[in-house]
Amino acid sequence: MKRSRHASLVILGAAAFALAGCQETKTEAAAFPDLASCKAAASADGWFSAEDCEATFAEAQAVHDETAPRYESQALCEEEHGPGACGADSVSGSGGGGGSIFMPLLMGYMLGQALGGGRPMAQPVMQKAGGGFATPNGASISRLGGSGSISATAFDKAPVTKGLAPMTKAQVQSRGGFGGSAAARPVSG
Repeated sequence: MKRSRHASLVILGAAAFALAGCQETKTEAAAFPDLASCKAAASADGWFSAEDCEATFAEAQAVHDETAPRYESQALCEEEHGPGACGADSVSGSGGGGGSIFMPLLMGYMLGQALGGGRPMAQPVMQKAGGGFATPNGASISRLGGSGSISATAFDKAPVTKGLAPMTKAQVQSRGGFGGSAAARPVSG
């Protein structure tokens, strides 16, 4: 009797631990179109300061340069991100193909409260053709200037695309478009 009671407690404890691991970790986040709007929203007693805005903006620019999707033509890029939302990638090498590479413009950035304290996390934000915005890893944002709670996985770094061959129309169609493989994680605001 004691052995089965002990086994029941162990199983019950393991099940509770497993369920706790399934819960999605949320963090506070805010999305801004530029550094000035972030600084205007920063406060000394809030979860981010003007200095955090500067540091995360610089980080978002660097992450954008490394992870933004790259396309073989401006037309293909604009199909995914909207008219006027793309430009030539002057930094990334084309891998010897000699052609131009196009990528979405940085439309803003998102910062999130670091789990366990520390400096806030950053993610670049790009326009989506159908409206709204997204990070390179596919997290959806309805509008810039909003804030709210979002999954902490929205701040996971997307794979590096800098230096890789740009996506072709066939590749974009096979993955279902920009962010097609990532689950939407909207930031309300």
